[in-house]
Amino acid sequence: MKRVYPIPPLIRWLFLTGLIFITLLTVFRLAFYLFFNKQGYTFSGITDALFLGFRFDLRAISVLLLIILLLGSIPVLHPFQSAVGKKLSFTILALAIIVMVFFYIVDFAHYSYLSQRLNASVLNYLQDLGISINMVWQSYPVGWFLLALIGSSLLIFFAISGIYKWISRQKLPVTNKKGKFFFFASFILLGLLVFGKLGQYPLRWSDAFSLGSDYKANLALNPFESFINTLKFRERRVSIKEVSRYSHVLRSYYPLTLSDTFSFSRLIQPASTAFSRKPNVILIICESFSAYKSSMWGNPLKTTPFFDSLSRQGIFFDRCFTPTYGTARGIWATVTGIPDVEIKSTASRNPGAVDQHTILDDFIGYEKYYFLGGSSSWANIRGFLTNNIHGLKLYEQEDFKAPKLDVWGISDKNLLLESAEILNKESKPFFAIIQTADNHRPYSIPTEDMDEFKKITVPEDTLIKYGFESEAEMNAFRYTDFSFRKFMDVARSKSYFDNTLFVFIGDHGISGNANSLFPEAWTRQRLSALHVPLLFFGGPVETVLRSGKIASQVDVLPTIAGLCRIPYLNTTLGRDLLVSSNRDFAFIFDPDMKQYGVVRGEYLFRKNMETSQTELVPIVKSPGVISPEKRLQTESELKDLSEAIYLASRYLLLNNQKKRFRHQ
Repeated sequence: MKRVYPIPPLIRWLFLTGLIFITLLTVFRLAFYLFFNKQGYTFSGITDALFLGFRFDLRAISVLLLIILLLGSIPVLHPFQSAVGKKLSFTILALAIIVMVFFYIVDFAHYSYLSQRLNASVLNYLQDLGISINMVWQSYPVGWFLLALIGSSLLIFFAISGIYKWISRQKLPVTNKKGKFFFFASFILLGLLVFGKLGQYPLRWSDAFSLGSDYKANLALNPFESFINTLKFRERRVSIKEVSRYSHVLRSYYPLTLSDTFSFSRLIQPASTAFSRKPNVILIICESFSAYKSSMWGNPLKTTPFFDSLSRQGIFFDRCFTPTYGTARGIWATVTGIPDVEIKSTASRNPGAVDQHTILDDFIGYEKYYFLGGSSSWANIRGFLTNNIHGLKLYEQEDFKAPKLDVWGISDKNLLLESAEILNKESKPFFAIIQTADNHRPYSIPTEDMDEFKKITVPEDTLIKYGFESEAEMNAFRYTDFSFRKFMDVARSKSYFDNTLFVFIGDHGISGNANSLFPEAWTRQRLSALHVPLLFFGGPVETVLRSGKIASQVDVLPTIAGLCRIPYLNTTLGRDLLVSSNRDFAFIFDPDMKQYGVVRGEYLFRKNMETSQTELVPIVKSPGVISPEKRLQTESELKDLSEAIYLASRYLLLNNQKKRFRHQ
């Protein structure tokens, strides 16, 4: 007697299809663990993240199956009863397969590049589509990615199609009563899986961050969760009234005047008599100049020996942090003194923030230069710079003699050397900013330098141990140091050298495994992505000092003005690092994780913007013993400071127009 299966064909097909999808996503998650486990977690140490990730995957798959189930409840759209229904269901599944595989391919590349799961910030690259496509093409094996997308999508599609044919051939009878029961039971089960929890509140994207580690949170997420949830995040404007609630906190860190109307505007006079000659300034913003990868903190790979020697001849801040990650955000913070706390995009792209006061304009009588080896069209950087730096002379790729190296333009060595020659022709005092780019995918090194610059080979386990993913990345980092040496050799021969202040700062760091050189928190809490060198060298620098004072990108211009003894109007959040203070801190902001906080003393404080979850983490190897009462007090102080700076940054973003301060 032929066996009768009471489960309807549609239900059986959907759940077998779901099994294929959950297998696929589980394989992707395990691959993520194998490829990106820089922190050295054992499998037993990440089971909680894998289980949470399994629930996230079930939710994504259940949404897809629910759609087909509901469509199948309509007879004309039932895939086993209607040709139209079959075509519609297979079209939906085909699109879902392509989207899933595509999302994961992009997600893996995104995490390899930024150590972040795919999120809505990737849409920013669409605004500079040409540059982004070239960078991806030069950095990744796009052809293999396309083959993987096509091949795996076809394989999954044929498997689902084969199951459909197998079920169709059986033609098993099911009573109408049993069919309805299975439909409603399946609907409820899939609905529960979408909800994700047995309780009042559903499974949320933010639940991943209760695992106690950024890596485990990233492992638990899938690209659909991280992308969709960051896409829907929105911000509102902040008023001066909201900021003024923290005026008592801000006044304890900044010399703000007491008045009825709260304002950040303060006129800073030079510390002593001005120099007989105005010193020139060359500020070099160094691409991905990550502290733990360099020689200044003892990395055994000796990647930056020249810069290490240079740091011993000036004032070097070894605890400097960028407010957030990204080149556009770093340039914004340096020029304006405001941390870029935009979520969806970057501040430079915000039309409402195009007009900004900057301390650069207080360098009266100076010629202003900005040099970069490629185009400044990305992230509206050209508009941001030229609109706010009066009389700026902007040099881009087409203004240099050197040939284009890659998507980022000419090589850093040629950029620095040609800039040195252009500045040598300037008869007036100058303030020049040079922005490098070679320490960046695709990690190009020009053939013209290969006789003098020698690539080195390092065992893979040694590379990984000391913070590098590949020899290409390490050698590009070494080439940056080579370029700095060539530049300084030329600069020393120029007439302006003795009267020039040279300033070096990273635009951001790179997240990665810094455990061999720094406490665990620098890796787990991603401080390695924000920790950069800051050096003031030559000209007005009258002492040699390695300072452990906590510094930030927003402090660069006030400190330069102080060294050059320039009176300036400060309207934002930077401070002169050379003015004595025992209340030093750096604000940090992570738009992808939706966290902000501060580094002060021995601690990092962070707050999640969605869950309000906070953490206080020691960032030194041997933190002092702290009582529970003192810990609560410290956490409360840093929470208030974080809130104050975050709100102030959001307010100043749209309320720092230079026109407001011209009369002062």
